[in-house]
Amino acid sequence: MPESERQRADQQGNLSQATEALRGSLTDWATVRVQADRALVLPAPDLDALYAGLERTLGGDWTVRYAVEQMTPPVVRASLHLGVRVREGVAEGHTLTDARLLALSDALRAYGVQPASNEGQWVEYDPEEGANIHELEPQTPLAPLSGRVGESVASLPPTPPRDPQMERARKHIDDLLEGLKDAGQGKAAALVLARRGYGNTLEESREVYKELKALKG
Repeated sequence: MPESERQRADQQGNLSQATEALRGSLTDWATVRVQADRALVLPAPDLDALYAGLERTLGGDWTVRYAVEQMTPPVVRASLHLGVRVREGVAEGHTLTDARLLALSDALRAYGVQPASNEGQWVEYDPEEGANIHELEPQTPLAPLSGRVGESVASLPPTPPRDPQMERARKHIDDLLEGLKDAGQGKAAALVLARRGYGNTLEESREVYKELKALKG
């Protein structure tokens, strides 16, 4: 087998294993909205399981990036890079953290990965404790959708114009992320982004950059 064909076969095999890691991570929940003392939750990936699975199957050849499209209600766009493939998801959530998880779940669907059920569940909600998901049964993700791995299953809305200063701030953060991945800190950096995103203002973006830079030691 020629070297180029062998490399393509290896990449496809790694992507298939990464897809299984995506499926295995869909065991958590995120809140879509709250009504009085009830919350509507949808299946979402467990970030620790997702990042560990991608590190195991792809090494450092993956990236998750977030962009806040709207603050009220929170709407987030997630870009999931697996090797040379990139798929995006967009979602609204009760909080920015919820929106990030749901947008990432939407990106997983674009890779042909979906939860056992896309139906939401109404659960008790406490303002301090959040949604009570402890009594929900763990999700069992479905097998990959038929068709090519990575085939998009939904069209996405066009990306709205962005502030040039915020774009430069994101570029600085992206450059730092690449260095952190090379230094073996990719998972820790991804967890920071999952928690904080790129920031909604220049000041917040600077704080995210400082937190990421601190990972270098």
